[in-house]
Amino acid sequence: MNRSKAYVEENKQRFIEELVQILKIPSVSADPAFKDDVIKTAEVIKESLKSAGCTLTEICETPGYPVVYGERIIDESLPTILVYGHYDVQPADPIELWDNPPFEPVIKKTEIHPEGAIFARGACDDKGQMYMHVKALEYMVQNDDLPCNVKFMIEGEEEVGSENLGWFIERNQEKLKNDVILISDTGMIAKDVPSITTGLRGLSYVEVEVTGPNRDLHSGLYGGAVANPINVLSKMIASLTDENNHITIPGFYDKVEELSKEERAKMGEAPFNLEKYKEALDLNDVYGEKGYVTNERNSIRPTLDVNGIWGGYIGEGAKTVIPSKAYAKISMRLVPNQDWKEITQLFKTHFENIAPSGVTVEVKPHHGGQGYVTPIKGIEYQAANDAYKEVFGKDPIPQRSGGSIPIVSMFEKELGSKTILMGFGLDSDAIHSPNENFGVWNYLKGIETIPFFYKHFTKLKQEESK
Repeated sequence: MNRSKAYVEENKQRFIEELVQILKIPSVSADPAFKDDVIKTAEVIKESLKSAGCTLTEICETPGYPVVYGERIIDESLPTILVYGHYDVQPADPIELWDNPPFEPVIKKTEIHPEGAIFARGACDDKGQMYMHVKALEYMVQNDDLPCNVKFMIEGEEEVGSENLGWFIERNQEKLKNDVILISDTGMIAKDVPSITTGLRGLSYVEVEVTGPNRDLHSGLYGGAVANPINVLSKMIASLTDENNHITIPGFYDKVEELSKEERAKMGEAPFNLEKYKEALDLNDVYGEKGYVTNERNSIRPTLDVNGIWGGYIGEGAKTVIPSKAYAKISMRLVPNQDWKEITQLFKTHFENIAPSGVTVEVKPHHGGQGYVTPIKGIEYQAANDAYKEVFGKDPIPQRSGGSIPIVSMFEKELGSKTILMGFGLDSDAIHSPNENFGVWNYLKGIETIPFFYKHFTKLKQEESK
């Protein structure tokens, strides 16, 4: 048994209990009602970093929620790893679909997690995965096994677009100087199939508003004579994709990277069972862009999805009304080379142009970010590969994720560092959904594996410098 595994075994109950306490705090950054809880979580993370072995910890104010910073510098001549994570979580709605209250964590055994999984909002995204790094530092400090310098940057606005992270980084270039950035906010293919996320999709998120008459109208007296904003909005949204589920916005695909047959074949080597995929989601069939398989549709192809739509009367009973307004929130996942600001403008121009007379349309951009690809030939990737191999006994599979972490491309631009994504979540963890969970095995396995990245990266970096 390696030393990190032994330490995890000895302390696993405490590690679980500490995470449970953090999960009890409803740090929902999107809702101002939880402001005090978000700030409280930042304080808890600061104290956790201090207890784990950081010699300097700070609550760094920003125009929004604070960034928690910590560091342990053992030798300026050694490499420095910067760990990024976030302590804010998604809203828990719809609450009624949770099997247990979202901020009252419970541990339950499941078919996938016979050792138990922690059910709570933020369990996997990202409190559980972020806290793995805190406990990994504790192990390395307690066992005199920290081979290099480490810095932590844990923010509180990731779930609302990291609006002020750029502001913080711009003002703290020297403080954040590093040789590699390490993040665990992604997943792995399966418990017995380790993987490294090598690509992330970008994101453009907008809200649209369609306005018809200047007030709600009686649908009998006015129906058929004036435009119904809900009807119009539905037709406009439907027109954004064609019969092949190809996005119809002019110029949308101009910069989309088309992967070669060889690259697509390599992706196809990852184990995937379509029937189990459908069964897990209670689907009778999959759906998506023609010409691509499921694992390509959700990773290397751009998408357009309606995330919410509303307007008119939705209460109990009937109310015969033509609403004055209708709204929708729409997100577009983008692939590398697509610029999110350019795509947002293309969407805005197109959506306004297809509006029929009788209504006015307003498109409100929310937030977005660029896609990112990690080269698999660098020492950063090799160190992660060797870390997984040492713990799991096999090389991990490189895979592109359908998710977005918009700040990753900003890190490289502002700090000049490559990012490595060592995620330990699973597709079944229900992040952003009711009953989010994180397997106890995955949580502990992450703590065990992370120190090996430090070891291998330090070794490879020193060899590179010779």
